[in-house]
Amino acid sequence: MPIQRLNHAVLYVRDADRSASFYEEALGFRRIKRAEGFRGAVFMQAPGSTNDHDIGLFSVGEGVSDSSAGRGSVGLYHLAWEVDTLEELERLARALSERGALVGASDHGTTKSLYAKDPDGIEFEVAWVVPADLLDEAAFEAARSIRPLDLEGEKQRYGATTTGGVGISTPAPAGGR
Repeated sequence: MPIQRLNHAVLYVRDADRSASFYEEALGFRRIKRAEGFRGAVFMQAPGSTNDHDIGLFSVGEGVSDSSAGRGSVGLYHLAWEVDTLEELERLARALSERGALVGASDHGTTKSLYAKDPDGIEFEVAWVVPADLLDEAAFEAARSIRPLDLEGEKQRYGATTTGGVGISTPAPAGGR
């Protein structure tokens, strides 16, 4: 059986409680009861998830250095979470901006993405995926380059409450949309 999806991510952070507060306030994650034997760890569930946990945060202390991944060593660049609507992407853009965490916003043609950093500088992406039945030649052409994201223009084009990812990252309902 092939891999279906990412079940969870585990991040080493300076202070798990501080990072958990950020993920709660900025992205709406909720804390899950701590498991015995995981001192200094916080397990969190994404909004709308039924997964046991979607992210685990493990405290390693304030004295550790930043990751040099991509600058001086190999390592993970970022994680990407998907949202259902452009309206939700816009809400998260405001929430991340208010916290000084938003570092970029890109139009990849087939995805519309925000990039942000958590309190430890760990980068992540939040994206809305164009549904399969709305993909056209213009979206595929735009996917050949990265452009600045125009959320207002994308809401006009696709609709603020159109469910993203249908037929791409989530199955299309039987009988079409």
